[in-house]
Amino acid sequence: MLSPAALSLLALLVVVATSLTTRLNVGVLSVALAWAVGVFAAGWKVEQVMAAFPSSLFLTLVGVTLLFGVAQANGTMAAITQAGVRRLRGQTARLPLLLFLLAFTISTSGPGSIATVALLAPLAMGLAHRAGMPMFLTALMVGNGANAGNLSPISAIGALVLSLMDKAGLPGHAFAVWSANFAAHALVALAAWALFGGPALRKAPRAELGIDGATFTRRHAWTLAVGVCWMLGVLVFKANPGLTAFVGAAVLVLAGLGDDSAMLKQVPWPVIVMVCGVSVLVGVLEKTGGMDLFTTLLAKLATPATVNGVIAGVTGLLSTYSSTSGVVYPAFLPAVAGLVEKLGGGNPLEIALSINVGAAMVDVSPLSTLGSLCIAAVPAGVDMKRLFRQLLLWGFAMALVAAVFCQLFIGFFAR
Repeated sequence: MLSPAALSLLALLVVVATSLTTRLNVGVLSVALAWAVGVFAAGWKVEQVMAAFPSSLFLTLVGVTLLFGVAQANGTMAAITQAGVRRLRGQTARLPLLLFLLAFTISTSGPGSIATVALLAPLAMGLAHRAGMPMFLTALMVGNGANAGNLSPISAIGALVLSLMDKAGLPGHAFAVWSANFAAHALVALAAWALFGGPALRKAPRAELGIDGATFTRRHAWTLAVGVCWMLGVLVFKANPGLTAFVGAAVLVLAGLGDDSAMLKQVPWPVIVMVCGVSVLVGVLEKTGGMDLFTTLLAKLATPATVNGVIAGVTGLLSTYSSTSGVVYPAFLPAVAGLVEKLGGGNPLEIALSINVGAAMVDVSPLSTLGSLCIAAVPAGVDMKRLFRQLLLWGFAMALVAAVFCQLFIGFFAR
């Protein structure tokens, strides 16, 4: 008869395997398994299982995505994007840099990478096609730019990571989390520019990119002003990002600047269900002793000297097929302290940063959401199968690149 600790770890492994092989939202499966292990194996009351629900994290994710749901639905984010593109004035050589910076800026400001790529990819792919910029390079600039800003403290996923690190005993490292992730993605984006057609664009003639006159209205300006006030409150006055985002969203809707139905449709409910569901199972894992078993298994894969590279590679390979924010972060970040203890060494912050970077760098794979959004936005007449193969090879290669980057350089960001 397996112990509750062993059963909870087995449940987590089932969830990871399911996330790799099926389209089921594993948040649903995680809650079901957490209930079964907690009540029938550990002998808990139902209330004890429900207490594992991450209410603070849930409010943060919903609040931030609601606020930017208004900005998305009322056209503010699209207006900001088009305003940036108009500044090109037909200079196609600047297009890769602009796409990276636009994606980075939008993602950093709150929406995160998935919402950013969903917004920007259709425009970017169309522009690139007209300008003669390779589709592969375009996807890499948009995807890596969005991921470079994905872990800012005012991003929904950044808030998730910081919350998980805080629970793991690593509070107050927002800049290290953001800067390590930014540096890794900026470096690979620069390499992509050099390898896949960036230099050739400097010789390209001016192009008609098809972006017309100003579209920034008073509605967009007020929405942006509320968003800036929210950012200042979080960054300068240390206000709670989730709760204050609810205030911002309510103000915008009450002022007639957004519609509540459209706002709610922009919230990524499947991702929130996945993140919170897996977090419930991880909570049961911790309380039954399953986390101790999990860290024992992880410790067998590495030594204190190699753990940064190994953990980045492992999380990268898993994230190629699985959800970075929904599965990999909630499963691995809580294990950091126990992993260091089992290894008998290692820097907890460096390991956490390696998990963050390793899991994220593969996300432009077509098996992940960012890559698939880019492929879906390819204009008619472009070879989608070729782009799929290119992004797939890139995604797998990034697991190795992330491992090397974290093994050699992650310590710089943990100082």
